Amino acid sequence: MEEFKTYILPNGIRGIHRQVKGAAVAHCALVIGAGTRDELASEFGLAHLTEHALFKGTTKRKAWQVNCRLENLGGELNAFTTKEDTTVHATVLKGDFGKAVELLADIVFRSTFPDRELEREKEVIIDEINTYKDAPAELIYDTFEDLMFDNSELGHNILGRKASLMRYTGESVRRFTARTYTTDQMVFSSIGNFSVKQAESYARRYLGDFTPTTRNYARRQTMPLSASFDRTIHRHTHQAHCILGARAYDLQDEKRLPLSLLINRLGGPCANSILNVEVRERHGLSYNIEANYTPYSDAGAVAIYFSSDLNHTDDCLELIHKQLDLLRTKPLTARQLAMAKRQFIAQMAISCENKENYILGAGKAILAHGEMDTMEEAYRKIQALTAQQLQEVAEEIFCNLSKLTFR
Repeated sequence: MEEFKTYILPNGIRGIHRQVKGAAVAHCALVIGAGTRDELASEFGLAHLTEHALFKGTTKRKAWQVNCRLENLGGELNAFTTKEDTTVHATVLKGDFGKAVELLADIVFRSTFPDRELEREKEVIIDEINTYKDAPAELIYDTFEDLMFDNSELGHNILGRKASLMRYTGESVRRFTARTYTTDQMVFSSIGNFSVKQAESYARRYLGDFTPTTRNYARRQTMPLSASFDRTIHRHTHQAHCILGARAYDLQDEKRLPLSLLINRLGGPCANSILNVEVRERHGLSYNIEANYTPYSDAGAVAIYFSSDLNHTDDCLELIHKQLDLLRTKPLTARQLAMAKRQFIAQMAISCENKENYILGAGKAILAHGEMDTMEEAYRKIQALTAQQLQEVAEEIFCNLSKLTFR
């Protein structure tokens, strides 16, 4: 039996639902294909401000009513912004699912963005920016992508700058949502102990009657390639923070899967990842070392991050490059490959047991690809990967790395 069912509302909003027997809790999300890369040059930070502003009142509710609607029922309402999309999501008891769908529809389609509320929320975001600037382990990732995607839509961070934020008004937000919050770029995803027929019925009732709209501007242009770089920024931190990385495959590239497996083996969350064993366990040089791969619709980024004592940075880099060279020149053994696959598949399965993670991933998959693999299909594709494929990917990605260091 299929893990999920899909449908399309009359106005073009796509839906995906998974029925889970016995679940007392339901999750739903409206994923909107509007992120920071859809901002104009004069709008940096506006997508994130818009996400915050969705909670500040609608034609039906004041801000406190929006915030209390589900919380008074023991549920949760939240949202987040990325470079390519904005997601509003809710968690409630099964019997309150209809109330959650109605609230998501209300704040996405009927928000009024009052200037008085917006001015207060700007101060909240400015505090968020200050917190972010005090966290070099987070800041370095955005700085690295700013350099890698310089002079492109992906080359600016999500939060924006304080001076820009202070210029935005409710009318700025209304113009942004009118241009980017179109029904052809929305996916409603849900999971709970009820049928897709019931999920679709709620979606049609609360989301289906809004006027269909279509994105009518050029977007997601292919990112220009930029030269590799080696940059050191002096931030007077107690530790050195460093990223090695490179441009990588986009969301549509077939090599995305072998790269994901390779990055998980190299520096994923497990304690037996290659870099954690080599740099932390064997040599004790870093408390935090990891590898990440972020695919976008037309580009991607691989980043290997570590923090260390200022005097140990070069030692860490030497160990990392040694392991990367091995991946480029020596294929994984049959045993290593089998272990990497089993570990990756198990992590996927465990992640999907988190129902909220599942619906957020499902919505993103439908938005990006128009479809979603079942778990069985995903497992089959992983099992078909070869050591040669991983070696070829390692050679392509790790041959010319850029470096950014905070000291």
